[in-house]
Amino acid sequence: MSTAATHRPLPRAHQIAGLLGWLTLALVASAIGAVASIRAAAFYQELARPSWAPPGQVFGPVWTALYLMMGVASWLVWGERAALSRRALALYGVQLAVNALWSWLFFAWHQGLWAFVDIVVLWLLIVATVAAFWRIRPLAGALLLPYLLWVTFASFLAFTVWQLNPKLLG
Repeated sequence: MSTAATHRPLPRAHQIAGLLGWLTLALVASAIGAVASIRAAAFYQELARPSWAPPGQVFGPVWTALYLMMGVASWLVWGERAALSRRALALYGVQLAVNALWSWLFFAWHQGLWAFVDIVVLWLLIVATVAAFWRIRPLAGALLLPYLLWVTFASFLAFTVWQLNPKLLG
């Protein structure tokens, strides 16, 4: 018997609770990173940055939108209730943790090398998560593409800033 034949839609109240839960998880990961970034604006201004670096005030709105899209994407995958979904969501959880760690490494602990290693690992995890989500719900995978693009850009920026600031970023 196929999974599609046995799959019953979740009750509406359960769907709404699930959406709120997955959005909350994404925003909690965001908050963990934000705690490490309390002095980020001042620290970012101290750093030598390339001419193509965005102003500091761009990061908050961009990350907020990305976390909301991540929450919706994870909810779409969760709604499928299959073994494949559980594995994809576990991968999603790992990448959320690695994402939250980056702010601590870079802004709180000023560890440029480890922040760069973290963001490369994060990028690989996002690629794997996009692929896993796409197999389950193409829309869920597509919702993560802006996140992948932003982290690609952020990887180049993090590497460049680290190289320009060896004394501040150990």
